[in-house]
Amino acid sequence: MWSGYGENSRVLAWVFDRCDGKDNYVKTAIGLLPSKGSIQNPPDVSDEVMEQLCTIETEGWKKEIADIRDRHYPQFGAKLPRELKEELDELARELGVE
Repeated sequence: MWSGYGENSRVLAWVFDRCDGKDNYVKTAIGLLPSKGSIQNPPDVSDEVMEQLCTIETEGWKKEIADIRDRHYPQFGAKLPRELKEELDELARELGVE
């Protein structure tokens, strides 16, 4: 979907704008994502593809949360920091997973 390394400066420009306080984002369950039009499309990337790139794939995130809970976190047992579990639980709530 993304045309390559040379185009990453477009994303960096968005990050720098964010650091300067520019209102160029939308709040989502996973954090801040670029708002529509806030990243200039590379020449070979359509508006539709840009929209896909800046959209949350909710079902994939739900599967990832389940995988972390079922396969990753158990490896750490009592050594898992409470904060990590709390962050994952908060993300799950935001995405409607319990």
